Amino acid sequence: MEMFKGSGVAIITPMKANQEVDYERLAGLVDYHVDHGTDAIIICGTTGESATLSMEEHRNVIAETVRFAKGRIPVIAGTGSNCTETAIQLSTEAEEDGADGLLIVTPYYNKATQGGLIKHYSEIADSVKLPIIVYNVPSRTGTNVLPETMATLFKEKENIVGIKEATGNLAQASKTMYLTDGRITMYSGEDGLIVPLMAIGAIGVISVLANIAPDQTHDICQLFLDGDVAASRKLQLDSLPLVDALFSEVNPIPVKKAMQLMDMDLGVLRPPLYEMTEDNAAVLEKEMRAYGLLG
Repeated sequence: MEMFKGSGVAIITPMKANQEVDYERLAGLVDYHVDHGTDAIIICGTTGESATLSMEEHRNVIAETVRFAKGRIPVIAGTGSNCTETAIQLSTEAEEDGADGLLIVTPYYNKATQGGLIKHYSEIADSVKLPIIVYNVPSRTGTNVLPETMATLFKEKENIVGIKEATGNLAQASKTMYLTDGRITMYSGEDGLIVPLMAIGAIGVISVLANIAPDQTHDICQLFLDGDVAASRKLQLDSLPLVDALFSEVNPIPVKKAMQLMDMDLGVLRPPLYEMTEDNAAVLEKEMRAYGLLG
């Protein structure tokens, strides 16, 4: 079951100076992505600072994004937690509020076993009807969904349909595709590996880069899907210096700075995230100019 093909933006959550969510700017961002070729909105992910949203804010941000989208673009809600009960609550609320699918990050900090991961995801899947993408990002969570575990979940739970692959390990990603007979819906979780992962069967990306370069990120995916691998590869390679700058500090610090440089100021970061250093910001601005995002 494919929720989308192409470029899904891991969208920023705009904040006011007093650190309240800025829903007016969020509405504008959704319109911006609809107008610039983005294929899906992924709300309340890492880039959306979900870790510092309250439960009430988390639900409201998802519900408002669905309302702002007006059916023009799929909305996939980040509803993961290191507590199974909390993840179930967030997931059922997102389903009630009209989300088109769920992105569920592996439990973080408490380092579940592979058996624990199967139980965690199975209980969430049984609580909702929405399609689920498992988000595997061991560098941030300390937990890795092994290919055998992902294959078990995919085969046993009808609504666990995909994986956001952010291990940086192409061999692991390939084994996941092999063990699922190439049928799992895979998205790159790293902007620098879109084309390599599409070469083994991924159908797109859940992207930080798409926040500032939505047209280009869409084109990397669409050209590959259309069979023009050479053009897709060139766009991927051209983006790499900017991607490196976007991850020179922990996400979403650089991408919020980048949007500020594009006169799309989305407000403050929530502590413990802190503003970008001057040296890294200068490199980011330089690469944005080289990529054609700044005059």
